[in-house]
Amino acid sequence: GAGRTFSAGYDLAPPRGGADGVVRRYRTTDEKGRRLLMGIRTGMQQITDIHLYFWNMAKVTIAQVHGYALAGGCELAMMADLVVAAEDAQLGHPGLRGLGTSRTGVIWPLVIGMRKAKELYYTGDSISGREAERIGMINYAWPKEELEENTIALADRLANATADHLAILKLNMNRFYENMGIYSSVRSSTDMDAMAQMTSFSYAWQDRMRESMEAGTGLKGALDWREGMYRNLPPGLKR
Repeated sequence: GAGRTFSAGYDLAPPRGGADGVVRRYRTTDEKGRRLLMGIRTGMQQITDIHLYFWNMAKVTIAQVHGYALAGGCELAMMADLVVAAEDAQLGHPGLRGLGTSRTGVIWPLVIGMRKAKELYYTGDSISGREAERIGMINYAWPKEELEENTIALADRLANATADHLAILKLNMNRFYENMGIYSSVRSSTDMDAMAQMTSFSYAWQDRMRESMEAGTGLKGALDWREGMYRNLPPGLKR
């Protein structure tokens, strides 16, 4: 999370090629522009493999969140063993608003409970680091000027144990949650993410994206359209 923010999410721009200019990816549409489910799913599973790499690796990881951890950024943070954040950081998955599911956000029921998990999942709302600590999504929220120092102190405390011993403890803990279905749920959520590309809300987003590109307003224009539906948060729901 170096720089101005931990991660603002996935790059929604059209795919760019490698050094030879060739874009290597599974086909997501046919020659008539119709969406191809399995091509979409395969590409998404490759990203999920990256997320699960952090779950499976022997080393204990800490996600130190400042600024924004949104969409793919939030998904990545959720795969760390421990998560800490600045009090004013923002965590959430706005992509749930018509762009698909949250692949690792599906672990939220186990982390924060069913009711709050459903609220965040259905609305795509973001919450502050302070609120994320309150509901148990993260371990600690600290003032941003204390974040790095406190994170290092936490890491030093973990390092009192040897790396191989921590690896056994992590495997022991992860195995419990895998028996609860967390691993298969992340995989299943990725399948649902591919399916969600073909809902009426998703098609409306795709149409608006195309119109914005043609009008010259680009991605920002499409995002302004989508976020406009959610902009006026009722006072009783403010966090």
